[in-house]
Amino acid sequence: MKLTLKPEHQKLIEAKLDTGRYANPDEIIAEALQLLSKRDQYQQWAEEVGQKIDIAAQQLERGEGIEGETAIAQLKARLQKKREV
Repeated sequence: MKLTLKPEHQKLIEAKLDTGRYANPDEIIAEALQLLSKRDQYQQWAEEVGQKIDIAAQQLERGEGIEGETAIAQLKARLQKKREV
């Protein structure tokens, strides 16, 4: 695959090469693609968390929540149980 880069992207790659951290442009492109993939994963995670928050908010509106002290006690009990294993 042959790519044509915009001048500003070429300058960015050249600046990165000048730092000495990268041996060639391929390393820079590979790292950029890895970061893009991680960003996509993060966005998916954020969407899933947002959906869970919406569900939890609806549950609270219906009175399905528990008191804060009870929730903390339950979390502490879970942690203690995991430490014992």
